[in-house]
Amino acid sequence: MRDPRYDILFEPMQIGPVTAKNRFYQVPHCNGGGYRDPSAAAAMRGSKAEGGWGVIFTEQCEMHHTSEITPFIELRLWEDKDIPMLHKMSDKMKEHGALAGIQLAYSGVNGPNLYSKEVPMAVSAQPIRTFTNDPVQARALDKADIKDLRRWFVNAAKRSKEAGFDLICLYGAHGFGIFQHFLSRATNHRTDEYGGSLENRARFVNEVIADMRDAVGDTIGITLRVSLDETIGDLGFSNAEVREFVEMNRNLPDLWDLAQGTWEDCSGPSRFKEEAAQHELVKGIHELTDKPIVGVGRFTSPDVMAKMIKSGTLDFIGCARPSIADPFLPKKIEEGRIEDIRECIGCNICVTGDMTMSISRCTQNPTFMEEWRKGWHPERMNTKGDSSNVLVIGAGPAGLEAARAVAERGYDVALAEAGTILGGRVARERHLPGLSAWGRVADYREYQLSQKANVESYFDSALDAESILEFGFENVCIATGAKWRRDGVSRQHVVPFPMDMAMPLFTPDDLMNGASPTGHVVIYDDDHYYMGGVLAELLIQKGCRVTLVTPAAYVSEWTLNTLEQHEIHRRLATMGVEIELNRGVTAINKDYVETNCMFTDMTRPLACDGVLLVSSRMENSAVYNDLKSREVDWADAGIKSVKLIGDANAPGPIAWATYAGHRYARELDGEDIGDALPFRREITQLSVD
Repeated sequence: MRDPRYDILFEPMQIGPVTAKNRFYQVPHCNGGGYRDPSAAAAMRGSKAEGGWGVIFTEQCEMHHTSEITPFIELRLWEDKDIPMLHKMSDKMKEHGALAGIQLAYSGVNGPNLYSKEVPMAVSAQPIRTFTNDPVQARALDKADIKDLRRWFVNAAKRSKEAGFDLICLYGAHGFGIFQHFLSRATNHRTDEYGGSLENRARFVNEVIADMRDAVGDTIGITLRVSLDETIGDLGFSNAEVREFVEMNRNLPDLWDLAQGTWEDCSGPSRFKEEAAQHELVKGIHELTDKPIVGVGRFTSPDVMAKMIKSGTLDFIGCARPSIADPFLPKKIEEGRIEDIRECIGCNICVTGDMTMSISRCTQNPTFMEEWRKGWHPERMNTKGDSSNVLVIGAGPAGLEAARAVAERGYDVALAEAGTILGGRVARERHLPGLSAWGRVADYREYQLSQKANVESYFDSALDAESILEFGFENVCIATGAKWRRDGVSRQHVVPFPMDMAMPLFTPDDLMNGASPTGHVVIYDDDHYYMGGVLAELLIQKGCRVTLVTPAAYVSEWTLNTLEQHEIHRRLATMGVEIELNRGVTAINKDYVETNCMFTDMTRPLACDGVLLVSSRMENSAVYNDLKSREVDWADAGIKSVKLIGDANAPGPIAWATYAGHRYARELDGEDIGDALPFRREITQLSVD
């Protein structure tokens, strides 16, 4: 049963004309689905409703065609045709008593209108501010435009009501929403009654909320999302001015939704942001308003959540990423199952779905965005098939998830690990700078396995094909991971390049195994994710001089998609790491590396005492290949299936490994679907000419 310490989290709270059943508030978050995959997004929100969330919001919903952010795929409410799609979502949200919320967004200076081809409109005439520096400028809204914009918000509010929503969030945070653009002097350069003083800059949001209250305010709660600090210096909307704005307009919305600065600040990864990181910025704001407050902070601990409420700091616990990692987080707290919570690790792989315009993933929750596409429930597995047992070889992320999930289906499971601990790559990477929270991937699964009587784990068990054939398991799942290559093969070089073995060479595996380079170390990063930057930090901590050479235009380039690239570069530069961008390595000699310009191919020497190669990884698939070569012996050994999964099949991020493990478990003993798609997708209906 529920621990009484958490009772306060389950108290109802009024938001204008509606009442939330508890204090768990899923703030708006993107998912890579948007208007392209509305049923997938609806089912994802529905799983959170079943999991006990009191308030559930959509992602940003573009409320008018004159402001859209293609290529990014969000929701749209441009016309009545959009209502059925959104109604399906609100219905799913409300199935278990949650309030359904929609976030209405007009992107202004952030909307390039690449799809609609409309001329962008912003508070003041400025170049469009996007992730991709689009060569487009916005014209300033004139008085007639502002009048139109107010009407468009009212139309969107009426459509939101027709679509079944209980709450409307007006987006004015992260630098993305028109309301922040009016409030901030960085984007508001007006000299009329909408510019200059804070009172003038707040005029537009006051007008819109008054208009919407007249239209729908008797049935729908209106919330306002603002950033606690724009974090761009004196010119920006600072925390001090936010407090002045709240006090000046203390009863303006029905709820204040307080985000943290830019999107990078608000959704900063665990590598750089602790739980409840916004506490100092939000502390004391409640004294300035009579309305409830929701705030975020990657909350995973119910003790921290309860403290935020009891201290009067927040009225609602706002969660995006934790609600993705575990849609059933509220229900598990309510049922006294704290240890069963899949805690968010703050890796931001979920964000990459939005940034890459693809369906999002979650490292901890492989079912995220697969609830409709594949029918995967975050807490319930499909029924057991005809066979009875499984041998899982390798206890990394893929193997652990496969073992956990097949055991949940009812199979007897033997988990064989060549080492002495569970976790594979996660067990080692969690000890690197900033990655301790990633260990939750192993911790959660290790605990779940410990609770299952149908699972046996075996350590120091490096199996070969002969021993596997002798064991007599019906199903064999091989998840033996991968190792970092020593020959530099990756993207710049598709074959090994010249290396003098007199130069000390290291891979990430060597450093995680305890190797300690000395002197000046050159890191050749042709991987472009987090590893190169993390190991640069590690080497600096060990007293090395470090030069990071990368063929990319950014340090850890792919982390642009996880909202941490800027902080990675800033931190490394501050620590003294010398950074050489757009340069590759063409040869490693006994006392220097030869680097080349990626544009001119001009080379120059770089003297060093050692080289760390962060290139690509090689699959550890030898045992699978040996077993596959003896397929004629499988039937006599009682083997019905052998499957290679995770990094042993094709190395990728940890989320790819947990997904592979979960998919293996779901599809075990399944029917052969032949060439059919393994997931559902929605197809655009052709219009009638």
